[in-house]
Amino acid sequence: MLLRILEIIVPVFGLVLVGYVYGRLRPADMSSANRLNVNVFVPALIFFVLSERMSADLSLGGAALGAAAVILGSGPIAWLIARRTGWDVRTVVPPAMFNNAGNFGLPLAVFGFGEDALPVAVVMFVVENSLHFTVGLWLLTRRIGMRELAGNPMVVATAAGLICMSLGWHLPDLVLPGVEMLGNVAIPLMLVALGIRLTEVDLSYWRIGIGGALMAPVTGLAIAVPWVLIFQPPQPVAGMLLVFGALPPAVLNYMLSEHYDQEPQAVASIVALGNLMSLGVIPAVLYFALP
Repeated sequence: MLLRILEIIVPVFGLVLVGYVYGRLRPADMSSANRLNVNVFVPALIFFVLSERMSADLSLGGAALGAAAVILGSGPIAWLIARRTGWDVRTVVPPAMFNNAGNFGLPLAVFGFGEDALPVAVVMFVVENSLHFTVGLWLLTRRIGMRELAGNPMVVATAAGLICMSLGWHLPDLVLPGVEMLGNVAIPLMLVALGIRLTEVDLSYWRIGIGGALMAPVTGLAIAVPWVLIFQPPQPVAGMLLVFGALPPAVLNYMLSEHYDQEPQAVASIVALGNLMSLGVIPAVLYFALP
């Protein structure tokens, strides 16, 4: 089992390490690459998986419902912790709720559970992203970001992929390989970009950084574990839900906090330290989650 876990985490964290080392040696502005990934590569991956890889025997509805339960259920727990500690709710609750389902969730699905688990991970990622641009924005601004959601290329790709899947439509053979190639760029670029972003962590906010980083897997697993035990979804949904609950905070938390001036340096520390600490959390959860 230890060797199997190493085979899963070494490629994932290895690419993060490549990005971190590169960022230390050659400081890089990844904003253009990140925008390209969010607007082109990830939507291509989502569309390709939903329209071409979706399998009818996967409990994708259960995966979506479970992911939503983990996200929405972890919020009240994080809110109680924030109130007890005196931290600003708008600073620590969103990172606890909205996890790194893209950078870590997608590659962990492939390396840990095989290609058949990728549609499950994509569905969870889409749920997380959609809730982040609605519930997450409401937590920060007290308004629902429907305009941002409707204009999100990943949401558009999801809708298009689901329509093609339900109607049995497929892209022409001349176009499909290009879409697949675009999608194949998404996961490695996510991991390398995450490593580069980790070079920007500000350790002066280490207290709230560590506390907020621990809140994400604690609150997520507090919902994911009972959900799996009670509803007993089939594999790979059960294993992926446990991994989903343990994922660190999403980088998007920092980007939104910076945009809305909600203690961005503190949120950056939470995100960075959470992703660093996942090096210990994820292998432990994989031990119980792998079939």
